[in-house]
Amino acid sequence: MTSTLADTSSQQNGTSVYGDYIKSVIRTVRDWPNPGVNFRDITPLLQNSAAFRKLIDSFVHRYQELNIDAIAAIDARGFIIGAPLAYEMGCSFVPVRKKGKLPFKTISETYKLEYGEATVELNSDAFKKGDRIVVVDDLIATGGTMLAAAKLIERTGGEVVETAAIIDLPELGGSRHIREAGHNVFAVCSFTESE
Repeated sequence: MTSTLADTSSQQNGTSVYGDYIKSVIRTVRDWPNPGVNFRDITPLLQNSAAFRKLIDSFVHRYQELNIDAIAAIDARGFIIGAPLAYEMGCSFVPVRKKGKLPFKTISETYKLEYGEATVELNSDAFKKGDRIVVVDDLIATGGTMLAAAKLIERTGGEVVETAAIIDLPELGGSRHIREAGHNVFAVCSFTESE
């Protein structure tokens, strides 16, 4: 029997028992790469073995009883979470890559950026109809990349169980856009612009 998930985010009701701890390990770099931007640097989180273990555990505990077939990780920081999560879950790992990075036959999805467009690709044989997939990335900002990845998965016949990230930046509207498109959202922690 497959369990179901409630749509949650750390901002709403504390989705991860480790959320506050994980958030405390993430470094904010002010005015980088441009003035007025608060860059959320996960490097200290990755360098701290205890924090990294708690991060991966946050995802494993959420999905371990949901019969997940694959973790679809978004290029490139999503790979950092996706590979160990797939290993721990005993399921497959599928990269969602930037255009032109995958060999073999691909399908692609183009989405809008603040200035211009970007494209992500997936191998056309990555999933089979009915596969249950969690999409992971490091951060949800405007939500464009996550939504493009979810569309690719659905085009293959896969089911997006949830979209997940370490960090949600809810003021940028991405998690709201993802929910409005019909997908559940999970974030281990969230930041406001003033934090």
